[in-house]
Amino acid sequence: MALKPENFDFELPAELIAQRPPARRDASRLLNLGRSGGILTDHSFSDLPQLLRRGDLLVMNDTLVIPARFRCTRSTGGRVEGLFLRVIGPGRWEVMLKNAGRCRIGESLTMIARDDTDPTAIVLAENLGRGRWVVAPDGDRDALDILQAVGTIPLPPYIHRNPDYDDSDDRRRYQTVYAARPGAVAAPTAGLHFTPEVFNALTDAGVSACCLTLHVGAGTFLPVKTDDLAGHQMHTETYELSDQTAQTINEARDDGRRIVAVGTTTVRVLETLAARTDRFAPTRGETDIFIYPPEEFRAVDALITNFHLPRSTLLMLVSAFCSPGSVDGVEMMLSAYRHAVESEYRFFSYGDAMLIE
Repeated sequence: MALKPENFDFELPAELIAQRPPARRDASRLLNLGRSGGILTDHSFSDLPQLLRRGDLLVMNDTLVIPARFRCTRSTGGRVEGLFLRVIGPGRWEVMLKNAGRCRIGESLTMIARDDTDPTAIVLAENLGRGRWVVAPDGDRDALDILQAVGTIPLPPYIHRNPDYDDSDDRRRYQTVYAARPGAVAAPTAGLHFTPEVFNALTDAGVSACCLTLHVGAGTFLPVKTDDLAGHQMHTETYELSDQTAQTINEARDDGRRIVAVGTTTVRVLETLAARTDRFAPTRGETDIFIYPPEEFRAVDALITNFHLPRSTLLMLVSAFCSPGSVDGVEMMLSAYRHAVESEYRFFSYGDAMLIE
């Protein structure tokens, strides 16, 4: 069976797309899916320590979301919206610009500050096409320092906010409690449900944890536009695995303990590395891995994830995980999603979670 994007479609009422996080992170709901028989059970995320097994190792993504969205004014008074993507060299950024159709190379834009700090100018140095530009910020300030003054949290397009909203709550909640390494422009949302209380209960239950880093890029929201999934080119994201985390994962695998990935971003790093070697080692690099049925899995035994967009690469990944090596997981996952819709689970970044094991 040759899978196409429409094989990963489902009906989702708009009111189930979570616009705000729950009052408490661990008050989210948790749908447990048993892959062996497709059995579904409903829980609260605070039940996770009772659902996992003693000896399980959680592997989490500790990337930190930066305030990457900014606004600029042209000398004509026109407004341009921007999204910082990455530093590509000394004094040079790659950004995404909206409403920049009339902008020209060499033009200077003024970034609108969120407070009383002096405005920062950026010069348009190169047009990369499809809304992407290379810009040169004025002065020698660090990119994160500038963005802290002018930027807001880059929420996904399905979360709606007034352009002038106060993003202080999102700065706190669109971030995991263990976020430590700045660089992401989207959150690893499966981790948003964890709290210190949940971690304490996990420790008491004999479940340990470690972190790797993958800086989530804007490409995570890009749709698949080819009928043949094999023709889709994934975006590239940077990752890093420390010596301590590599050693911890190797020890768990040697002991026959389960590796429980927190989020699809963690899966992408672990499966990228496991495809190259039997033993994990400290490393950093880039991955553009695209996981879809009938992919095999070499490193991950269980997965904590949120509910994903129809036809998205993330839905394809979790469908592959339901039944590695076959396409049977597609219907299993869609059946789970139908249950979630009927049970009024909350979807997407600020929504509820699944445990697939």
